[in-house]
Order: sequence, then structure tokens, then C-alpha cells
Amino acid sequence: MILLILAENSIQLVPDGTLFFHILLFLVMIAALNVLLYKPVLRVLEERERLTVGRRREARELLNRVDEKLGRYERALREARAEGYRLLERVRAEAMEERERRLSEVRDEIAHLIAREKLEIAKQAEEAQRILEQESRRIAAEIGRHILGRAVGDAPSAQLRF
Repeated sequence: MILLILAENSIQLVPDGTLFFHILLFLVMIAALNVLLYKPVLRVLEERERLTVGRRREARELLNRVDEKLGRYERALREARAEGYRLLERVRAEAMEERERRLSEVRDEIAHLIAREKLEIAKQAEEAQRILEQESRRIAAEIGRHILGRAVGDAPSAQLRF
């Protein structure tokens, strides 16, 4: 009621007694809102920020661990591939050496067989030459006997050689 007396029905530019009441009411409202609204909301927001920052930090740490493990996995995979390629190359080189060794053995064997066959062919050629020579003498003697009517080897002129 006192307030009603202090506040008359007119608008005043000069502050009256209600000004102090309004200031006091404003301060009480600020204190009440601070205790009841602002501090709990700020506490919730700070907790949320703390959790968000914590989760982000955990996520970054997890990503770093995953990247590190992925890097180790990729290094191990590269090393395994390199080892596999080295093993494959070694096996291939051994196979090539074995192939060359076998080819060399076969070439040597073929050269030996060719030399042996050449000797055999030369012997057969000599034998054929000897047989042909004997046959040609026999045939010549027979032709001479038919033409001359006597044996060619009996006459003294048969010993002449051309």
C-alpha cells in the first residue's frame, strides 16, 4: 500500500520512492534467477562441454591408436609381401639354375650322342665303301668275263691299273 501511495497515477521523470523498490526487486530477481536458473544451466552446459571435449579427446586418441595399428599392419603387410617376393624370386632363380643345369646336361649328352653317331656313321660309311669297292670289283670282273668270254683276272693285262 505504501507503494501505491508513492506511485501516483502519473508518469514522472523524476525518480520517486518506487525506484528503490524496483532496484531491490531487480536485485532479488537476479539473485533468485542466478541460483535457480543460471547456475544450474551453466553447470549442465559446462558438464556437457566437459563430456564433449572428453569424448573428442577420446575419439582423437582412439583414431591415433587406430592409425598407429593400421600403420603397423601396413608395414607388416609390406614386409610380408616383400618377403614373399624375395622367396618367389629365390625359388624362380633356383628353378632357372636347375633348368640351365638340366639343359647343359642334355646338351652335353646330345653332343656325346652326336659324336658317337658320327663315329658310327663314319664306320658304316667305311664299311659301305669297302663293300661297294668289293662289289664293284666283282661286278667289273663279271662284266669283263661276259664281254671277253673268259675270266679277267687270269690274263697278264688284268693287272694294269688306270
